Amino acid sequence: MKALAGYLAGLLFGLGLAISGMTDPARVIGFLDVAGDWDPTLIFVLGGAVVTTFIGYRLVWRRQTPLFESRFQLPTRRDLDTRLLGGAALFGIGWGLSGYCPGPAVASLPGLSWPLAAFVVTLIAGWWLSRRMNPGH
Repeated sequence: MKALAGYLAGLLFGLGLAISGMTDPARVIGFLDVAGDWDPTLIFVLGGAVVTTFIGYRLVWRRQTPLFESRFQLPTRRDLDTRLLGGAALFGIGWGLSGYCPGPAVASLPGLSWPLAAFVVTLIAGWWLSRRMNPGH
């Protein structure tokens, strides 16, 4: 049941990205181009995500336990380290250069293109490199 719930959540997320046009890297790059031909569409998608998350967390926290786990698993670290800051910087640079982040990239796989393939290859290489550099994580 847990795997089915994860699949349905991923499917809903991917459909939302596709319907909102966020699988189009030109739209994302247009949003990031604040000094040029700026496309504000992404603000509405991000705003919808924030509202949905705000309401969703309020509903989830009313429960004693999650639906498919015995307890909530929350992060305990609060510090900023070089791994976090470096990863965030690499994520931002990759997002800005390609117009893709992992969610929209996966949702875009049915229409595979060379830029998308390059992004996915570097994404997988980054995951692999991260695991090799930090085997305990």
